[in-house]
Amino acid sequence: MQDQELVRHAALEAVRKAAEVCRAVQSNLLDSSSMEKKDKSPVTVADFASQAVVCAILAKHLPEIGVVGEEDSEELRSEENAELRAEVVSRASKGLNQTLSEGAVLDYIDRGNGDPAAERYWTLDPIDGTKGFLRGEQYAVALALIENGEVVFGALGCPNLDNQGKRGALFVASRGGEASVRDLWHANAVEDRVRVASISAASEARFCESVESGHSDQSESAEIAERLGITLEPYRIDSQCKYACVARDDASIYLRLPTRKDYREKIWDHAAGKLVVESAGGRVTDINGATLDFTRGRTLEENRGIIATCGSIHDEVLAAVDAVRSGSA
Repeated sequence: MQDQELVRHAALEAVRKAAEVCRAVQSNLLDSSSMEKKDKSPVTVADFASQAVVCAILAKHLPEIGVVGEEDSEELRSEENAELRAEVVSRASKGLNQTLSEGAVLDYIDRGNGDPAAERYWTLDPIDGTKGFLRGEQYAVALALIENGEVVFGALGCPNLDNQGKRGALFVASRGGEASVRDLWHANAVEDRVRVASISAASEARFCESVESGHSDQSESAEIAERLGITLEPYRIDSQCKYACVARDDASIYLRLPTRKDYREKIWDHAAGKLVVESAGGRVTDINGATLDFTRGRTLEENRGIIATCGSIHDEVLAAVDAVRSGSA
């Protein structure tokens, strides 16, 4: 199997298996009282188990490529978290269909401590959209391969996103290729091409933004929408599912406007989604129009915020963002 095919095979298997783990934990969560108690332990279990499953599968197929993930096992290793640790081990074992030792699971999680300065590495968010997960709504398993600072492969597993009337969509993109979507739960599912909206003016667009107001400045978004003449209500959805929605024309603009001057976006929050949108014909930059720079470690240190659009209106959106944020009349 050629390298490109192996990358694709390993990534899709890893995202699908991790999504199955997350779906099972969320299903139990919704059937329990955890939602009312705002107990975050179920999402913690899913987060760690998801990372363990992804890292185990990637290690099996491509052991030479490191992983830069969101989690590490330090929290789990403490004695006070013995019960939580046992549940993570159980969930990861079920996800991989094998009995794993505690040490093996913790070591798989810690494969996510890879070097972002390496020429080639995976970046992983095992559950992107924690609050969406807890609400029983949208979240994603996001995996991307970075080579020499460029995102060359991306997979977004969206367990609760509609796909032709069924829940569960897997978006896939390779640099230089097209973006596609397939059923998340079946290994041999048929893929369908996805394309961004074909519009000529931003006034025809629909915003896609975070449900959580703390993730982006929604008041500024409203001002920008007004300036652009957009009248459609924003499409609010959690996680990198927003990128997927722009890629397949559910929305045409995704804004993530900075809420703090010192905040820097994490690479795993945007790598896969960026490539999916671009491969579907769209464009992704920061709010200043700069290309996202994945050569600065675990964060997009040189970038501020995110703008993803269908492409044709990107410059118009950039100008509106600049006008609103600079206080122009």
